[in-house]
Amino acid sequence: MIDVLNIVKNIETIYESNTSLTVLKDFERVLDELDLYVYDNWSDGEIAEGPVIDRHWVSCKFFWPAEKMPDPMGGKRLLDYDCKVRMGKDSLLVPRKIRKEEDIRPGTKKGKLDRKPVWVVEIMMPTSLIGEVYSGTQQAIVDEKPSDMAPQDADVNADASTDTPAPEGAV
Repeated sequence: MIDVLNIVKNIETIYESNTSLTVLKDFERVLDELDLYVYDNWSDGEIAEGPVIDRHWVSCKFFWPAEKMPDPMGGKRLLDYDCKVRMGKDSLLVPRKIRKEEDIRPGTKKGKLDRKPVWVVEIMMPTSLIGEVYSGTQQAIVDEKPSDMAPQDADVNADASTDTPAPEGAV
């Protein structure tokens, strides 16, 4: 069972720790590079837990509303890259909006908790895969910069070095 309060606490810890935020961005970069978001509903997932960083693995749990199940073929695609994927149904505890007195929990001023069905996907990704994708991305950035800069500099230098007289009447 997933609790909204635990999700909020998890997001707070992610933003408080530069390491967790960096690892989560690298995790997402791998999912993007493996074209996972091409499959139905994978882009609609929300983080529920993680990243949990171990020596050889990084794991995260994501959830989707019951009516927006992520395409299982996306999970199968991750298996080809030595990731471990677990999919299953669970429930999310969500506080009810207070509209009438029956919506309040007895003895408190808080709304009652409702269970909403969700799909939960846990992805365990090898740290070596994250490193490979990260280094490949960095290499692509390095490879692009010199090739973009060289022709522009050559054109500017060629225009500046030519001394052609201005046509008559030009100011």
